[in-house]
Amino acid sequence: MPTMTNGNPAAAEQPFSLKAILPPLLAIIVGMIMVILDGTVVNVAVPKLVEYFNTDLKTVQWAITGYTLALAAVIPLAGYMTDRFGSKQVFVATVAMFVLGSMLCSFAQTSTQLVIFRVIQGLGGGMVAPIGMAMVFRLAPPERRGTIMGMLGIPMLLAPALGPVLSGWLVEYVSWHWIFLINVPIGIVGIILGIKYLPVTEKKGKAHLDVLGIILAPVAFSMLAYGVNEGGSNSWSATGTIVGLSVGGVALVLFIIVELLHKHPLLELRVFRSSDFSRGILLSWVTQAALFGSMLFVPLYLQQIRNYTPLETGLILLPQALASGIGMPIGGRLFDKIGARPLLFVGLSIISTALFMLSGITTDTSLPLIMLWLFMMGLGMGLSMMPVNTHVLNSAPREWVGRVTPLTAAAQQVVVSFAVAGMTGYLTSQISVHTKELTEGGNPLAAAVLGFNDVFFLSACIAVAGVVISLILRKPKQLQQKASADGQNPDPAMMMGH
Repeated sequence: MPTMTNGNPAAAEQPFSLKAILPPLLAIIVGMIMVILDGTVVNVAVPKLVEYFNTDLKTVQWAITGYTLALAAVIPLAGYMTDRFGSKQVFVATVAMFVLGSMLCSFAQTSTQLVIFRVIQGLGGGMVAPIGMAMVFRLAPPERRGTIMGMLGIPMLLAPALGPVLSGWLVEYVSWHWIFLINVPIGIVGIILGIKYLPVTEKKGKAHLDVLGIILAPVAFSMLAYGVNEGGSNSWSATGTIVGLSVGGVALVLFIIVELLHKHPLLELRVFRSSDFSRGILLSWVTQAALFGSMLFVPLYLQQIRNYTPLETGLILLPQALASGIGMPIGGRLFDKIGARPLLFVGLSIISTALFMLSGITTDTSLPLIMLWLFMMGLGMGLSMMPVNTHVLNSAPREWVGRVTPLTAAAQQVVVSFAVAGMTGYLTSQISVHTKELTEGGNPLAAAVLGFNDVFFLSACIAVAGVVISLILRKPKQLQQKASADGQNPDPAMMMGH
């Protein structure tokens, strides 16, 4: 019988123990919860921030878009940083920087300061998710990966769903500043757990830095997001739109060329040669755009149209959290047995149905009905999100697995920022269109509701596209066991930043 040649045969022979990996898993979960939670708590606080800073929705929306773009800008650095300093050290340091950024956000005096501090916060939190995912991938054996990813996915989906409840309570009864200050104790716990329990990984002496990639990626992503936002809210022929899309487009093309030619690229784009990977990542993008692009607007509708308080809004969104918690472990277990395609088809079908229902929402739609639709969205998220992410990791060529987590995480943040920017602009423009269509003396709320209808309908159409794409998914070719047996390829979980 062949023996393992990866340097630790004894460890390789040890049976899998869930109890043994719980402490490091908890450290990773706490860090990731903090970052993901902060991506959603701001949604409920948006009306309050608009009022507090005496500005408009478009300006405050950049506190969300700037945050996601900053996340995307540093995610590609995860590979280089872990090569240079080790994944444990970088994970703990980035959590600490995120905590610092959170404190700065709580002290913001103007909307401009808030946007700048949110960018700093995003720069701190960007590497937490890809490094955390890579460490989990390393801790879990292949045959249990779906289950472990499902365990990781519960807090990853509960955080964005429970965030509005926490945010609503803080905004209504304490102060909006505390939606950022709450990260301080969570971050300190994450740092302590990380220092104590995360395994120390080997540093690589020489780590190559792709300088051109680091310069071009943020320019491409931020300018494209700006152009999309300007096009949606003003005009697709406006100067700002044309400049943003042109500069961003050119920078993106140059970035792709640089990455394909570089010996040690920031993002390993050659992984797209795998058709299984390409289908999976495309489906992941579609799911992200449909879900997270629309999640911003349910709290806005509830507060601006229905006049619910921030806390009431958070509680109304609670069924989505509960449904995510139900669907996630089910999705993780079933993935190990039946694969991604049936789960994604069912999950995205549920999401599409819920979004189509939301597209017919009115000023007096019953609250139980809205909560039912949100429950459906949460259940669909739980069944589909982790299966598609695990499918993408499993379908990547073995030698590039280490670069897949930063690539997919960066791409998802960019897609989310585009979705938020584009849909916010689309909502603004559609409300203006419907306002002009109203006869004199018409209810201005009616125009706003029609604008929300249009945004939810657009999200539903994107989700339907995801249902169609899910039908062409196939189980990735399993070439990994043979490679592992002869020792010629390292464990993909050890490839972080390789």
